[in-house]
Amino acid sequence: MEWAYNVYEDRCPTRMVLDRLADKWAVLILDRLRGAPVRFNHIRRDIKGISQKVLSQTLKRLERDGLISRAVFPTVPVTVEYALTPLGRTLTDTVSALAHWAECNMDAVLAAQEAYDAAVERR
Repeated sequence: MEWAYNVYEDRCPTRMVLDRLADKWAVLILDRLRGAPVRFNHIRRDIKGISQKVLSQTLKRLERDGLISRAVFPTVPVTVEYALTPLGRTLTDTVSALAHWAECNMDAVLAAQEAYDAAVERR
C-alpha cells in the first residue's frame, strides 16, 4: 500500500506528529484521557511531576492536532474538561501499550543500562 506521506523523508509533516507523540507528557495525558473526560486539575494531580505550564502547553498542542477536545463550563470558577476526540481515540491502544510497556519492562531496561555502563567502563 502506498501512503501520501513518507515518515522517512526529512520534510514530511508526519515528523511533527511523531515528535508530539514521542513526548512523555503527551503519552501520559492521552493515556489518562482514555476513559471519561477529565478536568485540568485532575490531570495535573494524576500525572506527578508535570507543571501547570507544561500541562497547559501540551494540552493546547494536542487540541490543535485534533487529538483532544476542550469543553468549558460556565461555573465559578470556570470548569474545563478535556476528552479524546474520535481521532485521539484511534491512538488509545498504541499509547497505552507504550506507556505500560515501560512499566512492565523497566527492570530489564535498568539491567541493560547497568550492563552497558559496566562494559563501557572496562573499555
